[in-house]
Parts: sequence; C-alpha cells; structure tokens
Amino acid sequence: MLCALRHEVPDYVPCCFMSFTALRRRCQEDLYELVKAERGMGLDSFLFIPTLPRPQRLDHPDLRGLPVRFHLSVETREWQEENPGQYAVLHKEYSTPAGKLETSVRLSEDWPHGNHIPFVDDFQVPRAIKPLLSGEAAELDALRYLLKPPDPDDVKQFQVEAERAHAFAREQGVLLAGGWGVGVDMANWLCGFENLMMLEHDQPGFFAELLEMIHHWNQQRMAVVLSGKVDLYIYRAWYEGCDFLSPKLFRELILAHLKSDAALAHEHGAKFGYICSSGILPRLDDYVEAGVDVLIGVDPVQGTHTDLGQIKKKAAGRLALWGGVSGAVTVEMGEESEIRTAVRLALAELGPEGFILSPVDNITVDAPKTWSNLRIFIDEWRRNRS
Repeated sequence: MLCALRHEVPDYVPCCFMSFTALRRRCQEDLYELVKAERGMGLDSFLFIPTLPRPQRLDHPDLRGLPVRFHLSVETREWQEENPGQYAVLHKEYSTPAGKLETSVRLSEDWPHGNHIPFVDDFQVPRAIKPLLSGEAAELDALRYLLKPPDPDDVKQFQVEAERAHAFAREQGVLLAGGWGVGVDMANWLCGFENLMMLEHDQPGFFAELLEMIHHWNQQRMAVVLSGKVDLYIYRAWYEGCDFLSPKLFRELILAHLKSDAALAHEHGAKFGYICSSGILPRLDDYVEAGVDVLIGVDPVQGTHTDLGQIKKKAAGRLALWGGVSGAVTVEMGEESEIRTAVRLALAELGPEGFILSPVDNITVDAPKTWSNLRIFIDEWRRNRS
C-alpha cells in the first residue's frame, strides 16, 4: 500500500476496499476484526482510527472519526408534528448563548434515526423541510457553539487506541489510516445542497465564513488524529467535485484550505488522501497543487469526468489513485464477464504504479450474488495483478 502511495512499482497491484460495509456488519462493526476478515479473503487492508462505530455516532453517522460534541451551554429539544395524510415532521432546536438554530425533516418510511435528527448526516438532507442554516449571519454565531474542539477525554481515549492500533497494524502488516477530514461536505449537511449552491452565488461572504469556521474546526480534529502517527490521513470530499463547485470557486475558496490540510498531514509524516468519486478530471491539477497524495474513489461508471485513461495520464507520477471499478453497479449487480472486464480494464488503465484497486465507494449489499461476484472480482485481480 505504501509502495503504491509513493508511486513505486509494486510486487503486485494491491487490492484494498475503501469501504466494505457488508463485511463490517458481519464483524459486528469491529474494525480490527474487519481487517482480519479482509486479510482472510486474500485482500490488502487498512485499519482506520478512531474506530468509533456508526451506531455510536448518533449525531454524525456519516462523519467517521472523533466524536462530535457541543459546548456545555448548548441545549437541544426535539418534537414531532403530526400531519394527517402526509408524513409527520420531526423538529430539532439547538439553544446556544448566541441564539437558536432549528431544523425540520419529513419522517419518511425509510427514516433510519427514530425520533432523532443527527447534527450532520447525508440521509436527512433530501428530507429536510428546513436546513439548520439558511444564510443569516447570526446563525454563524450560534454555530460556533456546535463546532467545539475535541473533548480532552476523547483525546485521551484516542491516544490509548492509537497505541493499540499501531501494535495491531504491525502485527497484521497493514496500513494505519485516520480521519475523516471534512470541508464542503459539512457545509452541505448544514445548509442542504441546493441551498448551499445558491448561497455560494448570492451570499459569498456567508459561504466563505462558514467554510473558514469548518476548516478551523476540522484542523483541530486533524491535529488529534495526526498525533496518533497514522500512515494516511483521509479527507471526505464527495461533494467537492465539479458536479457541485465551479473551478473558479474551488480555487478561490477551497484550494487554500486543502493545501493547509495536506501540509498539516505531511508535517506529521502522514500521506494525505482525498475521497471524491465524481467530477474529478477537471480538478486533478488542483489536487496536485494542494499536495494530495492519493485520490480515493475513481468510479468509471457512476462518476462524471472519470475517464480512466485520461485520469492516469494526468495523474501519473504525481497523484496515486484508488478505486477503478463501480461497487454498486458492477460488483454488486454485474455479471461475471462484466466484472472480469472491469477489473482488467482498471488494472491496465490505472496501474501498475501508484494504483490501489477497489470497488467504489462501497460494498453494502449482503446477499449471495454479492459474495459470488466478490469471489469473481478477487479471482480476476489475482490473475492480473502482477
């Protein structure tokens, strides 16, 4: 894995799943057991810390990493409003010394959080009637009380886990990764996708200040994780591709933050990984300028601007690549010939140096067809990896 991140020609192209939810659930959300299970399947693997499992991240299920905690002065209140003939509405209010923030969501049949609205979460955004932030300047004053630095007790707990993780990683011979960093993805959770796009253009001052606040909060969290001497720090940026942000806006408001984050990782001896699975080709020079070491999530099927040959041509020797095959479409639903062709194409177009093969983004469906297709995927990788 480190050989690939350094753009060296490896003994073989590694295959390491960037995410493997179906197997993780079989391991009862224990990431240490997940690593052992992946290695038992013949895969390369990495251990991600902190290992706080999703069921324990009630206020940030889609933001892996350190717990998200609020200032002690913050009080929350949640209540449900019935709408006969329509979905009930769940409301949440945060009371801070600087004012109140409120959000509301429709309780669709597939709402997974019971009578609770997480602070930040992918699932709630399309169901939100009112996002937490609407663009009023006073909202940012209140938000500061929700973006609290890591709690000292959480820092101590992380330090204890980092010691265990290092010993485990050495024993298993796997990469140690940490994270997640976050930027625009966090802004989208707080504002909603369409609303944030409008704020970018109509209220650029609000947008810029919000990103600056998130960046400051994120670096406080980064510093803790990097103190654990991880090999790779991972930043989630699914919503920072050109599908969501123009090149001009990215360079004006995002690039400097990204440079700062990558530099912080490098100061601690860690590689800097950036997850973005769509809208990446026009961004490659920016990623290199920022100091990104590996682009995680190259998806040739579901991602836009993800022509494998063009990406490798521009990234070769400058930016390692991780992915190459669609997880949801090709691996979970494809036929044998499709899977074998996709694996061979990814290896030929993106390898051998500076490449890690993976389904993108995830394998989530725990079904017989999935496991049968995974055996085909792994078999074809073994046949062609050298």
